[in-house]
Amino acid sequence: MFQFGLFSLLLQRPNDRDHKVRAALGNGLRGDVWREFIKRFGDIHVYEFYASTEGNIGFINYTRKIGAIGRVNYLQRKIITYELIKYDVEKDEPVRDGNGYCIKVPKGEAGLLVCKITQLTPFAGYAGGKTQTEKKKLRDVFEKGDIYFNTGDLLIIDHENFVYFHDRVGDTFRWKGENVATTEVADIVGLVDFVEEVNVYGVSVPGHEGRIGMASIKMKEGHEFDGRKLFKHVADYLPSYARPRFLRIQDAIEITGTFKHRKVTLVEEGFNPAVIKDALYFLDDKAEMYVPMTEDIYNAINNETLKL
Repeated sequence: MFQFGLFSLLLQRPNDRDHKVRAALGNGLRGDVWREFIKRFGDIHVYEFYASTEGNIGFINYTRKIGAIGRVNYLQRKIITYELIKYDVEKDEPVRDGNGYCIKVPKGEAGLLVCKITQLTPFAGYAGGKTQTEKKKLRDVFEKGDIYFNTGDLLIIDHENFVYFHDRVGDTFRWKGENVATTEVADIVGLVDFVEEVNVYGVSVPGHEGRIGMASIKMKEGHEFDGRKLFKHVADYLPSYARPRFLRIQDAIEITGTFKHRKVTLVEEGFNPAVIKDALYFLDDKAEMYVPMTEDIYNAINNETLKL
């Protein structure tokens, strides 16, 4: 799995294209990293795939379309029954119609990937974890008695049938009535020249429903934070509800054993400058820049005298 930070650690050299590598296979490769990788090291055939150890569904981007994790395949459809269904990120559950059945999403809309559990696509479950195994099973999805595997991932299938990873269901959050996909926001923020790595998550704010966006950022070595440049970038590329309202500058961003960002502790710590020792910033719309987070700003937010 290539990470954006990896490239910043490798010094660019004139002979970067002098190699015999012809193909790369893996998952978790961001579109911007993909483009930079090919631009730097040559037209290496990159094959992005989507799968999980316990899952019963997978995709591979055999056409090598940048950013996609695969494409809907006629033969796969004949053998494997899978769908993208509407998901309520606030309630953390699939949306069901008046009859109690799940609802398929139209093309271009994010939905929870589920795959029917059959003899050809079994789900063995987790060793010694009956409760966890049952949580991954969705019952009565489209008809009484059917059972589907819940991947826990929100995907999008576009009008050309390319499949894209959108976000994990636990990572997506709602703010001002809109769903915010952390991976999409992180991809945008990660394009700024002084940013090496980004971890986006939602935090609770007193007096407000849902969660508001916050980003933990690791800076590139030798670069300084520019609050005005970052403000202009997110204002140009993200709708107002998706722009990270708070920033936290960290020396290192923690990841799990499967290279996913750790978010639980960050979410719990929130944006209190009295608790967090890292540098904190607040998106100030009037000043059109990210300004240092102060106790006054924090108190104004808690007292609901500062409009978000």
